[in-house]
Amino acid sequence: MEEIIELLQKLKVIPVISIEDPDKALPLADALIEGGLPMAEVTFRTDAAARVMAIIAKDRPEMNLSAGTILTVDQLKKAKDIGARFGVAPGFNPKLVEEALKINFPFIPGVLTPGEVSVAIDYGLVLLKYFPAEPAGGVKLLKSTIAPFAHLGIKFSPTGGIGRDTYLDYLAIPQVVSIGGSWVAGKDDIREGNWEKII
Repeated sequence: MEEIIELLQKLKVIPVISIEDPDKALPLADALIEGGLPMAEVTFRTDAAARVMAIIAKDRPEMNLSAGTILTVDQLKKAKDIGARFGVAPGFNPKLVEEALKINFPFIPGVLTPGEVSVAIDYGLVLLKYFPAEPAGGVKLLKSTIAPFAHLGIKFSPTGGIGRDTYLDYLAIPQVVSIGGSWVAGKDDIREGNWEKII
């Protein structure tokens, strides 16, 4: 996981991608690479997600591919088999965490409360997704959630409602290594092939 943390600290922003057409996979990857952000969290929110990830993993190995919105053990295993570097979930499901540890697949579960952070620490996790960041209370609540755990070195990657006007506020928090943002490559721009608008 240390390697993933270093990568996220370097890139700062994880484009959260919801893509419906596998034919758009490579143009999207190329747009992100050319824009200087060779990273994509392709979410399991569409039927095309697995195919899109497989195409990017095979044909654009320079992309740092992750699988998002992992809700089942099957999706977790599929993400690893496809070639995703790590997986991300919106919530904290102990079954998913245990399976990820078992198959040695870097996994970032979602947390929102101090109770969930405490459970994550029991599992030895060091990087957590904070979701949904903005609707839950934004930077102020995140700082309060981090405070009791700051001395433990736990890192966070907040996602959810974060945009161009707020992401730097999150990155200013020492424990935040990156943020997830869907504004980088919007669903409409992907659908319409507006690659010049990406990044």
